[in-house]
Amino acid sequence: MPRNLDLSALRSFATVAELGGVTRAAGLLNLTQSAVSMQIKRLEESLAVELFNRVQRRLSLTPEGEQLLGYARRMLALNDEVLGRLSCDGFEGEIRLGVPHDIVYPLVPAVLKRLAQEFPRVRVSLVSSFTVRMKEQFARGELDLMLTTEELPGEGAEVLARRTMVWIGAVEGTAWQRRPLRLAFEEACMFRPRAMQALDDAGIPWEMAFSGQSEHVMEATTAADLAITVRMQGAMPTGCAAIESGNALPPLGETKICLYDAGALQGRAVERLKELVRTGYAAGQGGADAAIDVALAS
Repeated sequence: MPRNLDLSALRSFATVAELGGVTRAAGLLNLTQSAVSMQIKRLEESLAVELFNRVQRRLSLTPEGEQLLGYARRMLALNDEVLGRLSCDGFEGEIRLGVPHDIVYPLVPAVLKRLAQEFPRVRVSLVSSFTVRMKEQFARGELDLMLTTEELPGEGAEVLARRTMVWIGAVEGTAWQRRPLRLAFEEACMFRPRAMQALDDAGIPWEMAFSGQSEHVMEATTAADLAITVRMQGAMPTGCAAIESGNALPPLGETKICLYDAGALQGRAVERLKELVRTGYAAGQGGADAAIDVALAS
């Protein structure tokens, strides 16, 4: 008789493999750590192989585990697609999602693509703006879900990740050496007051050389080495790089990526969208490929 693999155990295995530990996987799966560990143990026993090396604090896959992970991803994706297409309670309608422009890439396109595969009757309307403006829209009931980048999260915020703030300029640029230091910030950018305060505290003279309501103009100005600005580490516009200035520029601390849910929509599609976003940002600052792989494989 042919044997069947346990899809729940495969999902636990894949999640542990992606997140690198049982604790974080258990939280994401809404299971206890012991339940996740037991599922993986049963999976290993059914296959008569070891899936993880357990000699280090961070779990790593054995060769057999790496081989199984590829199969698990495909099986789970097919399972979720079938449920999304054929379930009678499949969500139909629109989800209005707000995302700050500087964290749209690389994760959000991968998330939306996966959600469309699983829930083809769902339409996601993506709004990309600054956190300040989106929070106003959210308060007016114009967004169902919202991601933000902010230092002090508001009521109802779920903190998904923390990111270091860095000064950025043109690749091999020299604008950061000039005094007064020339800055380029969009008027509603939440990083703007933090940067100005940090410079004032460090006694560094500065001037707002470029301002306005177009972030693309600020990025082009920075890439042209006419000014510098601030971004989250790992979120570099084209033609820009983090400024390696030693102690010439003051540190900026960190910002938080947060998720807000208005609570107006319920159902598996909304929960799946939140799950994909959580998983993707939990992958940390390991780069675009890592973030996309986690989002698509969950």
